[in-house]
Amino acid sequence: MPIVTIQQGPRSIELKRELVARITDAFVDTLQLPAETVQVWIHEVPADSWAAAGKLTADR
Repeated sequence: MPIVTIQQGPRSIELKRELVARITDAFVDTLQLPAETVQVWIHEVPADSWAAAGKLTADR
């Protein structure tokens, strides 16, 4: 049973629905797995709680 973990900033529920559907389809198509076995976990991190290149993403 594959578990895919995504860490990202907050997104709309519509975008998350599309993302998990496409990820699931990729596993089904590539590995010939039943969709029911693919789990996708989304961990949303607020912009003031992550940084890149020495700057908080909230400050960009």
